[in-house]
Amino acid sequence: MDTVIGIDIGTQSTKALMIDQHGQILTEHSHGYHVDTPRPLWAEQWPEVWWEAVLVCLRACLAAPEVDPQQVKGICVSSLYGGSGIPVDAEIQPLHPCLIWMDRRAEAQVQWVREHIDLPRLEAITGNGVDSYYGFTKMMWLKAERPDIWEQTRFLLPPNSYINYRLSGEVAIDHSSAGNIGGIYDLAARFWSQEMLDALNIERDKLPTRLVDSGDATGSLLPQLAASLGLPAGIPVIAGGVDAAMATLAAGATRPGNHVAMIGTSMCWGLINPHVDAGQGLISMPHVLHGQRDLYTFGGALTAGASVSWFVDTFCNAEQASEDANHKAFEQLEPLARELPPGADGLLFLPYLMGERSPVWDAQASAGFIGLSLFHRRHHLYRAVLEGVSFALRHNMEAGTRQGVALDPYLIVVGGAARSDLWMQIIADVTRMPVYTYRENVEAALGAGLLAGKACGLFELDSSHAEQTTPSATEPFTTGQHGTLVQRALPSDDAAYRYDELFDLYCQLYPALKPIMHRLNAHTASKHTPPQASELPE
Repeated sequence: MDTVIGIDIGTQSTKALMIDQHGQILTEHSHGYHVDTPRPLWAEQWPEVWWEAVLVCLRACLAAPEVDPQQVKGICVSSLYGGSGIPVDAEIQPLHPCLIWMDRRAEAQVQWVREHIDLPRLEAITGNGVDSYYGFTKMMWLKAERPDIWEQTRFLLPPNSYINYRLSGEVAIDHSSAGNIGGIYDLAARFWSQEMLDALNIERDKLPTRLVDSGDATGSLLPQLAASLGLPAGIPVIAGGVDAAMATLAAGATRPGNHVAMIGTSMCWGLINPHVDAGQGLISMPHVLHGQRDLYTFGGALTAGASVSWFVDTFCNAEQASEDANHKAFEQLEPLARELPPGADGLLFLPYLMGERSPVWDAQASAGFIGLSLFHRRHHLYRAVLEGVSFALRHNMEAGTRQGVALDPYLIVVGGAARSDLWMQIIADVTRMPVYTYRENVEAALGAGLLAGKACGLFELDSSHAEQTTPSATEPFTTGQHGTLVQRALPSDDAAYRYDELFDLYCQLYPALKPIMHRLNAHTASKHTPPQASELPE
């Protein structure tokens, strides 16, 4: 039986899986690791950790009894957004950790861009704005703060591009990863923008010259590696792309109007979009499927499931937080929170525990409970956290609707949040959309496997939930090759009306509190942040 391998390099773990010609998962394996945080708001990882995890996962999958390694037809790699990319030398040896998506050290570079660059022109070319989230600002930080590393750097490679090099010996970058760098990628020309590179003083020769679609092969599996793994030599290594777009593809999003919310540690709502309006504060890049035609436009909250975990760890488990203790806390909190009215008896929660991405774009934004009184108990706060993240989701969805594309009239949710019936109902009420989830485990590694299957001719991916009318309220339906959608919640008119009022208040909170957030942040930073190299006296 012909099979393909999908790999996803995540922030906290790497997963590999194998699927057959029907898109069914035969086996899977994951391997965990940690993010390095040497200073507050810094987040980096060494790529050797990713490569070792890839090998562990591949060997575990290929050893499964139901798998014949000689029937594998191709490999595709999805990865976390690698921010700056990995600085590698002429021998493609890493010189410095990768400054990943959650790293916020480039705030000085962001300020410089805002003061010196024509921002409307940058937005018109790249379809994106400016923030320390984007890779181009992290590249500028590396050049300013690590000039020795910058001088030795031959390429800056996204995580999947680096792993593809280790697999095939070929250097290339897919268009989704290039577009997500922002600032220096021309969405219309589908190539690096020399105009923006010059304006930002980033050397063109630090970037790969070969750009490919996510479904194209970057090369063939190296013979020595194939022999080590027991795989056929010469099978194609498919370029892959950014994990958020890959997970959206796995959820069946293949055509304009398809949209999916992925709610795990962070939240990412993604829309397949034929055009872009950078002024709405969302992130855009070529989609991993039909990238020459469609864009993947998304917005996200930095701390979604992380807000829930933080609350449970901090307020419910005293000194001994564990997975079992968390599970018991959820079991206690959910029934009580379900009985509360929308708004948790007068509470609002801003879920900005690590600053915030779209559409706020403020690394200094902070979280808070508003309306707290002696009356409130833990289950009130718990529900307020679920509602706050749901408001952040709606905030991004409303920005997406202003892009001018009609959304499917229902919302698909994937990720850990889908385990909570209460949260699915809150999201339905807040967004005024029926909410559907998958029976199967839908994630980026599966998207990579599906893209590999399409590239190798095992199946097509153009059959999607976009071809359906709104799913039946009683009958699940199958989408694409692999999944079954099940209705989880329908919006209640009464609850939706109340949430409309609360959402309006939610949107007023950040502008009102922003000056205080920034003053508190500046006070804390002045006490705890050591000077960077550029700040030291000569």
